[in-house]
Amino acid sequence: NAPRVLLADEPTGNLDSTTSEAVFRQLLVLVRETGMAALIATHNPELAARMDRTLTLRDGVLAA
Repeated sequence: NAPRVLLADEPTGNLDSTTSEAVFRQLLVLVRETGMAALIATHNPELAARMDRTLTLRDGVLAA
């Protein structure tokens, strides 16, 4: 149905590192091939560092 936005809450949170990398790569392929935006919530700083843009919540306050 071609959504414009993908929302993913900790999509790799309970995965081993190999599977986590595979899932993340597939998300990137999906976003790049379709032009869809992805909003991904994560506690993984390595994953966050690979995003085009990151926003951080600290003590319930958005810190860009």
